[in-house]
Amino acid sequence: MARRTITVHQVRALLSGVRRGGVDIVPLLQAAQIPPLLLGDARARVTTAQFIRLFHALYALTDDEFLGLGPQPSRPGTFAMMCQASLHCRDLGAAMERGVRFYGLFPGGPDLLLERGGPEWGAHQAGEEAAFIVRNDFTAEEERFLAECLVIIWHRLCSWLIGRRIALRWATFAFPPPPYADEYQQLFGCPVRFGAERTGAGFAAHHLGAPLVRDEADLALMLRRAPFELLSRRAYGTTVAEQVRRALVRALGDSPRLPELGETAARLAVSPATLRRRLAADGTSYKELKDTVRRDAAIVGLAEGDEPIAELAARLGFSEDTAFHRAFRRWTGTTPGAYRLLSHDPGAAPEGPATGAS
Repeated sequence: MARRTITVHQVRALLSGVRRGGVDIVPLLQAAQIPPLLLGDARARVTTAQFIRLFHALYALTDDEFLGLGPQPSRPGTFAMMCQASLHCRDLGAAMERGVRFYGLFPGGPDLLLERGGPEWGAHQAGEEAAFIVRNDFTAEEERFLAECLVIIWHRLCSWLIGRRIALRWATFAFPPPPYADEYQQLFGCPVRFGAERTGAGFAAHHLGAPLVRDEADLALMLRRAPFELLSRRAYGTTVAEQVRRALVRALGDSPRLPELGETAARLAVSPATLRRRLAADGTSYKELKDTVRRDAAIVGLAEGDEPIAELAARLGFSEDTAFHRAFRRWTGTTPGAYRLLSHDPGAAPEGPATGAS
């Protein structure tokens, strides 16, 4: 299965809180098996496993659920208690209100708001739309990343509570586009705007009346895997782009030849033109999805496995090693051999002036 990979810009953002405090990040990166040299390459990406290891290393160092990203730390167990307080509410709206009030008890913590309609949306939307708002005036880079994470986690938590994915209508951020702004469409699955007056996300208000379907056992399981259970995009329904990506991932596991657009369209029972149009509405294309599935599979294979590079290239559908090397350099700025060397030995120095041996 080709798991998603994570841009190095998000790795930098995750580290920005401890870097502000003067912490040496090299041991943290090495503990996560992330080559420190990757942080200097804007095209580099890491695996989910590497990112999770980095999160755990930061959590152990900071003893802070916000990993040093916020103006004030959040003591371990705070999020779990908020979930406990909200779990037995009558519906999602009541659960969100209770969660907002819970975090309001902590000075310097997230200043959150559940808004039900509003004049700025127009009279025709009154009562039709709700929004989750982060009201903090986050200005530092690390605080902006925390604001982004708060919107993601609250959206996924709400979807988890009612057992189905809540489709977002919009997401806005009161700061300039970050270096990984093109990742936001994948993260939120809706139109995204930067430089807005406030940070938050809107959704259909009828979700607020949905009953909660989770119990204590479900919560215990989710908390053991938090926050990655919530940061992932699994479950609760999918966009067309996610359906196509899942089909491509399955196909890549069965054969090195990825299906053409027409084959996938037939499998999804739509015409090729309809599939192109729906993917465009999701902010992507069939070619881009094929490319990212191969890219993510290549990075995971090199970072976490020991399959010979020639065999990995053939498994991913490349007829020649040279074609795989060109594609990998375009994806990451380095060669497959250099990426594997650094991933397996994060302290290793690359050979040559650019990217090392392949």
